Amino acid sequence: MPTPPNAHPFEVLTPDVVLDALDHAGLRGDGRLTALSSYENRVYQVQLEDGSSVVAKFYRPGRWSDAQILEEHGFSTELMATEIPVIGPLRLNGATLHHFGGFAFSVSPRRGGRAPELDDFDVLEWIGRFLARIHTVGAAQPFATRPPLNLQTFGIDSKQWLLENDKVPLDVQSAWTVACDGAIKLVAECAALTGATGQYDPIKMLRLHGDCHPGNILWTPVEAPASAGPGPHFVDLDDARMGPAVQDLWMLLSGDRAQRTGQLGALVDGYEQFREFDRRELALIEPLRTLRLVHYSAWLARRWDDPTFPVNFPWFGSSDYWQGQVQMLEEQMEAMQEAPLVV
Repeated sequence: MPTPPNAHPFEVLTPDVVLDALDHAGLRGDGRLTALSSYENRVYQVQLEDGSSVVAKFYRPGRWSDAQILEEHGFSTELMATEIPVIGPLRLNGATLHHFGGFAFSVSPRRGGRAPELDDFDVLEWIGRFLARIHTVGAAQPFATRPPLNLQTFGIDSKQWLLENDKVPLDVQSAWTVACDGAIKLVAECAALTGATGQYDPIKMLRLHGDCHPGNILWTPVEAPASAGPGPHFVDLDDARMGPAVQDLWMLLSGDRAQRTGQLGALVDGYEQFREFDRRELALIEPLRTLRLVHYSAWLARRWDDPTFPVNFPWFGSSDYWQGQVQMLEEQMEAMQEAPLVV
């Protein structure tokens, strides 16, 4: 059956194309594959004829250049070389990045695991130790092609794109613009997120995981087989960027202020067993949360032509959604004016 002329690129990524792509990379699937949860890319667990299984990731066309993807792969390789439990791409036929049928893809080993128990301070301390090791490697050299996480890329660019493309309904556009402008103005007071230079002892920017939320950490219990390695395993460096170290910590916090303070304390306790943590970065937590809020709306809107998005995010784009965003931005403005967490 011919592909409709206006079809999204991922609509032609059939199981046959996935298996043919793996065969092109030298891996023979036995015909069984399972789609894994991923909105940005398409990710499949594939059973191979030799009885093993791998995870194949097909990158969203047009998002990253080959050079940017290879920077991510290089970072993963550096981390794995220092025995940090990051699940990175396999090198097949001398390469980690492959092309087939108009798609760029990579193949990684399959690793099991469960969500980490973030109410357990021992678990948080363990994660903190590995984040410090990731950042030690990340600080060794900068990314050359991947964009940074800052006010411009996540805040201003996202806001302008949403308005220029008429993604905010007219009945709430004015209120959202006012709230967004106010929030961005407060974020702009954070020199570390504006790219300002000339400061005395500026906050250091380094290569980060970038999207270190609980879903991107697989936890292997201590009683698991030795080959699995107990503790956290970090997956999906697709959002790796330059940014402040605290970006990889704050998304692991939840609950009220007292709970978040305790969780952060456990993370930093573990972190500082391997690397000093700059306490000035604590003032960046709420600005970073604000930038993620604006960026998330633009991320959804930019991908609305992908059939997966309307199905999985049916609430997005309505006036109610944007009114909710106004309220959250107003709450973030209040949060950014409060004293930062202290550990």
